[in-house]
Amino acid sequence: MDHQKTPTKLEYYDNMWKLHTQSTFLSIIQSVEGREALILESTIFHPQGGGQPSDTGFITFSNSSIHFVVQDVRSIDGIVYHYGHVEKLEDGVEPEWTIKEGTCVQLQVDEYRRNLNSRLHSAGHLLDISIRNVGLGHLEPGKANHFPDGPWVEYKGIFPQTELKTKQEELEKDVNALVSRGGKVTVALLPYDEAAKLCGGQLPHYIPKDSRPRIVQLGENLGCPCGGTHVQDIAEVKTIKISQIRMKKGTTKVFYNISV
Repeated sequence: MDHQKTPTKLEYYDNMWKLHTQSTFLSIIQSVEGREALILESTIFHPQGGGQPSDTGFITFSNSSIHFVVQDVRSIDGIVYHYGHVEKLEDGVEPEWTIKEGTCVQLQVDEYRRNLNSRLHSAGHLLDISIRNVGLGHLEPGKANHFPDGPWVEYKGIFPQTELKTKQEELEKDVNALVSRGGKVTVALLPYDEAAKLCGGQLPHYIPKDSRPRIVQLGENLGCPCGGTHVQDIAEVKTIKISQIRMKKGTTKVFYNISV
């Protein structure tokens, strides 16, 4: 079987909070850059994408001393590539690769990094909600960056420059009120029409009408199509600080951060 054509099962799609699980080793490849990557039957590692950084962690093999450190994760055409390196033994020697296809592997995601990434991603979605709450519902959500180093969300559209300071204060107040109120975060793969209803009546144009979109819903607020990971409860995001709002060339960019 050509494992580079068989889509990887994404376990985090159903359970965003599972940090340890088993899978089956399929193959190891070397990229054109010389990086090694493991291909597995399924994974709980979130690949970089959707504005969210990849998970890191490690993969161990049954009845083997091999300990593979996962440093980067990418998805290409449905295949998830776990990039990293084999950790050397105590004597400094790299163990010989003797792993066969079908070997059982243990996956462990770095908890701190996953939690931080999830909190930042959920904070970005909460800002989308608060944008509507403070009277800026005409702004259309666009690109986003949920990386720890300078996260932001961008919207198509602008508002009067004279309202900039006021809206920044209102937005920060509203989004932190949502956090204080809390609420369960749910995720589901839904038929297109049902997904559209949960998201306020329509979905982005890039989502095919014959698909089953993955919808994330924070509390009782409108849902949103998303492939990333999120907190279990809105309250886990903690304090959100709006550091700046910039408007340029018909777009509004909101820069934010979260408390440690």
